[in-house]
Amino acid sequence: MHQSSPTLPVPQSFPQSFEWGVATSSFQIEGDRAGRGETVWDVFCRRPGAILDSSNGDVACDHLRLMADDVRLMADLGLQSYRFSLAWARVLPDGVGVPSPTGLDQYSRLIDLLLEHGITPVPTLFHWDLPQALEERGGFRSRDSTRWFADYAAMMVREFGDRISRWATHNEPWCYSFLGHAAGVHAPGMTDPDAAVSVAHHLLLGHGLAVQAMRAERDLSLGIVINPAPVHGDDALGADGVRRIDGTLNRWFLDPVITGRYPVDVLADMGEWASCVLDGDEAIIGQPLDWLGINYYNDHFHTGAADVAAVSDGAATAAVAAEVPAPAVPSPHVTAPHSRTRVVDMPHTDIGWPITPQGFRDMLVGFRDTYGDKLPPIYITENGAAFSDGLVDGVCDDQRRVDYLDSHVAAVADAVAAGVDVRGYFAWSLLDNFEWAFGYEQRFGIVHVDYATQVRTPKASARRYAEIIRAARGG
Repeated sequence: MHQSSPTLPVPQSFPQSFEWGVATSSFQIEGDRAGRGETVWDVFCRRPGAILDSSNGDVACDHLRLMADDVRLMADLGLQSYRFSLAWARVLPDGVGVPSPTGLDQYSRLIDLLLEHGITPVPTLFHWDLPQALEERGGFRSRDSTRWFADYAAMMVREFGDRISRWATHNEPWCYSFLGHAAGVHAPGMTDPDAAVSVAHHLLLGHGLAVQAMRAERDLSLGIVINPAPVHGDDALGADGVRRIDGTLNRWFLDPVITGRYPVDVLADMGEWASCVLDGDEAIIGQPLDWLGINYYNDHFHTGAADVAAVSDGAATAAVAAEVPAPAVPSPHVTAPHSRTRVVDMPHTDIGWPITPQGFRDMLVGFRDTYGDKLPPIYITENGAAFSDGLVDGVCDDQRRVDYLDSHVAAVADAVAAGVDVRGYFAWSLLDNFEWAFGYEQRFGIVHVDYATQVRTPKASARRYAEIIRAARGG
């Protein structure tokens, strides 16, 4: 079996206060379908062809039943923090109204277990699993959603704020808005650019209102989790195509939460789709943040040509992973609708994403240069890779994930050394899990899960991550 090197190449770049953790999300691991209300993802999973292996999240990793074992796993790895998401429909089956005592008790037990093991709980309020009852009232297409979300956020603080100080509002709003409402490859499976832009705006407006509502309850450390990526285009796409994709993927989300203003050029590109942005909205979105969560997996490569190796953006990852032609689905990049993901000649993960650690480092340094003193402290709230390595004689020697982890932690170390205020790193993910439209076909965990037996087996990458943590902390 591969024996990884005992020390991280540049552990001295991390201060002792740097925080090491893992991340998961509710729908992907929790199970106990009977214990929560219906969500948009439950409905989407029943749509023929929506999920690669026709699976669902009814059991997933059965985490709520096995949470004590999973928390012990985290403690054994030396993790300091655990980023998880609260299932809105588990605590409020209808999205509003009286909370479920059962749902509240499940999360209360998880929080207590984490604290007993010296692990800081860091919940995210919305990781895409919107209560179906609210979807039937318009979902985040409706401006009313911003108040539903703020009320839910305040309720969670009243329930758990005595034990949790750091919270995230949304996870990757680009995915929920544009993959879910423009490309149709995520729940709720719509292909309507106007709806996608409305959802993108209302998610951000809901974030701002939630921050206000949560701070009205108690003094907290509040942030939002964005998934930006450097955008690279070929000559067929051109500089304007790159600008447009960067605008909706990155700047539409980063600019208003950091500077309180949407990018003027992106508003112009969107035209009437942006009529949902009303006077005063940007000031609400731009509530001061205590931290900014960054999820990074890879740089993005695009083309505007029809005769190069490419797949349609909406189903790019599925097409690469399955090695079949991409279905004709719309691009999520609504202001560059003819763009497609370009297949590039470089190492890829098994899900088809290029491995680009230098882009990770450069992106973080670029944020410092772009936003200056307005940039909040950063946590890397997700970073990881899908590799299909299974168990051989009870061991999972996932060397490719070890190498990915090493190179990307080193990229963060380089950014810290360059003066970027990065406070922590959360590996995605603790467990192999339900990977959205891929079902159980892709494995991101540092812990292998046998879905038939729910047996957990730490992979070589889990042991490597524990080594990195010890080395960075001087252990």
